Amino acid sequence: MGRSSKDKRDIYYRLAKEEGWRARSAFKLLQLDQEFNLFTGVRRAVDLCAAPGSWSQVLSRKLRASEDKKGETRNEEGNEEVKKEEERKEEVKIVAVDLQAMAPLPGVTQIQGDITKVSTAQEIVRHFSGQPADLVVCDGAPDVTGLHDVDEYIQAQLLLAALNITTHVLKPGGTFVAKIFRGKDVTLLYSQLRVFFSQVTCAKPRSSRNSSIEAFVVCLNYSPPEGYVPNMSNPLLDHSYDVDFNQLEGPNRIIVPFLACGDLSAYDSDQTYPLQLDTSQEYRYTPPTQPPIKPPYQQACLLRRNNLLAKEDSLPLAQEVSLQLAHEDSLPLDKTLLSMHLCSPADPL
Repeated sequence: MGRSSKDKRDIYYRLAKEEGWRARSAFKLLQLDQEFNLFTGVRRAVDLCAAPGSWSQVLSRKLRASEDKKGETRNEEGNEEVKKEEERKEEVKIVAVDLQAMAPLPGVTQIQGDITKVSTAQEIVRHFSGQPADLVVCDGAPDVTGLHDVDEYIQAQLLLAALNITTHVLKPGGTFVAKIFRGKDVTLLYSQLRVFFSQVTCAKPRSSRNSSIEAFVVCLNYSPPEGYVPNMSNPLLDHSYDVDFNQLEGPNRIIVPFLACGDLSAYDSDQTYPLQLDTSQEYRYTPPTQPPIKPPYQQACLLRRNNLLAKEDSLPLAQEVSLQLAHEDSLPLDKTLLSMHLCSPADPL
C-alpha cells in the first residue's frame, strides 16, 4: 500500500496537509464555526487536550488574522494607529493545555499539565492576567478500545473533566465546545451540561465520519447555578451512579437539538476520491505538516529500520546502534524496553 493510498481514502486528511493543518480535525472546528460563529468577539481562548495542535492552529489563524486584517487597513494612517493595532493584537490570548508536548504555534501559550488539577486552571487564568476566557474548546478523546460501552464511558469522563476545569476559567455568557460519543446513556451528559449552559446543541460536522459515533456539544451562554463554587473534587459522573436515574422520561428527560454542520456540497468524509481532484493541477504527495514529538513508538521504529527487532544474538549490536541513533535524534533510550524487545524468552533481561 503506497503512501498516497490514505490521500484517496481520507479526503480531509489530504486537504489538511495541503492547507498546512496539523490534523484533519481542524476542519471540524472550522465547520462548527461556520454554523455557530464561535469566534465572534473572542479575545481569550483555551484549547484543552490540544496536542497535536490543529484546533490551536485554527484559533491562532482565525483570531489573530482578524486583527491582522484590521491592521492592514489602518497602517497608512500613521505610526500611532499601527501601535494601537499591535496592542489589540496582543489582546488576543490563546492557551493550549495537554499532557503531551506540542510544537510551538504563533500566538499560542502552551501549558503541559493535567486538566483535572486546580493548578492548571490557575495557570490558565494567570496567562490571561486574571481575566476569564471567552471560549473553551476540547477535542480530546481516549485511545479507543473498540468496546463501545467502555469508550463512551471514558469519553464521558474526559468531557466532564473538561467541563469541570471550564467552570474555573470561563466567563459568564461564554462558549464551551467539546467532543462527545453519542450512545444510549448520553442523556445524563446533556443534563449536566444544561445545568451550566442555557443552550446546548449536539452538532456533527461534515468532516466527521458518518460511521463514527463522534459528535460535538456546542454549549452557549455559560450561566452557572447561583452560589455554585467551582472545584475539582466534584465527581460529576462516577461508576456508582444509579442506572435507573439515567433512564429519564417525560419532562425530566433532556433532549438537545442535533445539527449537521458544513456545506452539503462539501466533501464526504466516508467517500474515496481520486488523487487528481482538479484536472488543471497534477497531484503531488504532501507530507504531514507537523510530525509527532517523541512518540512512544519511535524507538521501536529505529530498531525495526535497522533489522534489530526480536533477534536472539543481536542485543549488544542493537544497543550500540540504538544508542547512536538516539544520540543523533536526541531521543532517550529505554534500555529495559530495548532488552524486552531483543532478548529471547529464555534470556535474562
